[in-house]
Amino acid sequence: MRAGAPVTPAETHWPAPAKLNLFLHVVGRRADGYHELQTLFQLIDLADTVGITLRDDGRIERPGGTYGVAAEDDLAVRAARALQAATGCRAGADLRIAKRIPLGGGLGGGSSDAATVLLALNSLWDCGLSVAELAALGLPLGADVPVFVKGFSAWAEGVGEQLTPVELPEAWYVIVHPGVTVSTAGIFQSTELTRNSPLITIRAFFDSGGRNDCEPVVRSRVPEVADALNWLAQYAPARLTGTGACVFAACASAIDAERLAARVPQRWTSYVTRGLNRSPLHELLWPARRG
Repeated sequence: MRAGAPVTPAETHWPAPAKLNLFLHVVGRRADGYHELQTLFQLIDLADTVGITLRDDGRIERPGGTYGVAAEDDLAVRAARALQAATGCRAGADLRIAKRIPLGGGLGGGSSDAATVLLALNSLWDCGLSVAELAALGLPLGADVPVFVKGFSAWAEGVGEQLTPVELPEAWYVIVHPGVTVSTAGIFQSTELTRNSPLITIRAFFDSGGRNDCEPVVRSRVPEVADALNWLAQYAPARLTGTGACVFAACASAIDAERLAARVPQRWTSYVTRGLNRSPLHELLWPARRG
């Protein structure tokens, strides 16, 4: 096994962190229908846990399932099969995902689970692919998969796969989930979506803060998200992450975040999270690596 891989036949456990989009500009649309974006991915310490038990029969199984997602549609299962196909690996695995990241919330949970499966199985199966190769393998699964594979908070362009590492100052966030899901495809297919935002630089973002071009569309289509944004904006600048449904606000300290979270109406779910510059999965696999 490679460095960082647990040497045990029992189930091993691997973190799959969530992300926030600190801003999201849609700057164009390609001929193939994909949208060109600029965004800043902030990794956070809210995470799913992927349990993996190796099999010697080549099967990829998902005992217990994932909430509301069929096994054939599960990005984690598809990631494991993609790694098998790319490397000719004849081993298999049972995948169990303990969900903490809400589905359809814009926090990248499914993409992160897939990235964790790619990285963990690459180590456990001794496939030998590089991080860059795994990121390329993950891109067809979802535009957010590469940032989780590469494992750092990043400025992103293209469809989200052109990544520049960014060291962000320590921050705490309150995330509010209004109890609904939002279809990413539906928002990006909307005729009301702005698709011609001008390109900006990293420096310009830090000067101006940017915005989320999806927010006006989501506000008009999903009143629960609009209500959560309006409520949160009473206390701090409120943002939509991705296409939602989660909204968030940055806080100066953990205490401030806890105080704000305590105000969140009981009909919604709140999370207090810390921003990360490096994925906890990378810390586990390569504890001595930096950057």
